[in-house]
Amino acid sequence: MKTRFILIQTSHAGNVGACARAMKTMGFDDLVLVQPRWANVLRREETIQRASGALDVLNNARIVDTLDEALDGISHLCATAMTPRDFGPPTRAPREHFEMLLKKERVALAPIAPEAENASEAVPPAGEAGIGFLFGSERFGMANEDVYRCNVALSIPTNPQFGSLNLGAAIQVIAYEWRQALGGFGVQEATPGRQLADAGQVAGMLAHWEQALTAIGFLDPAAPKKLMPRLNQLFNRAQLGSEEIHILRGVAKAMIETAQPKR
Repeated sequence: MKTRFILIQTSHAGNVGACARAMKTMGFDDLVLVQPRWANVLRREETIQRASGALDVLNNARIVDTLDEALDGISHLCATAMTPRDFGPPTRAPREHFEMLLKKERVALAPIAPEAENASEAVPPAGEAGIGFLFGSERFGMANEDVYRCNVALSIPTNPQFGSLNLGAAIQVIAYEWRQALGGFGVQEATPGRQLADAGQVAGMLAHWEQALTAIGFLDPAAPKKLMPRLNQLFNRAQLGSEEIHILRGVAKAMIETAQPKR
């Protein structure tokens, strides 16, 4: 679904950069600024620094004079306002609203799905309709007239005694919740996958340990009992990797060398 983040009369250049960074981390790149304080805000040093590499989002961003210009192609508007309005749209938590919105979209698509398979031209997905997230100025928030034209007022659940979020943080939360509603991204492994040792490596290591335990007097070859089978089970449960096999064989080697009589 087309997704646009719209900042209205932003007064701090750093928040524009923080917005670009928050958007890019969640895979969004459509940013529109309505009457920002600085005409060159997209090129200011503080903006670029706070973007932390999300320069493509800044390069694609647009600055417009009116909110109407920012809403071109957007059919569903979400205000981000903590203060309820008497005649405003319903207030919902982002996750709750996104679930409702996408559910309605799936229901609306269901009747046309069979026909779409036989159509000569592809039926435009419901995602062609765009969703816009409006954020007001840091100092005054959103104006009533801007909130009234929205379909919903999103309220981020926060500590009732302290619900203050700066603009960059609020944008990050909304971007995350919307991305999760759309399916999210898979978690990337921080470390490469381990290569498990094969049965031959484990058997060789156990033989080495049997020799070492005998050398230090811990294992009596005449009465081994079940020591080695138990160690075998222990190491199998440990799911040893190749590097760990090398370490354990190094320990066994050190035990053997230590047990040898000094010359």
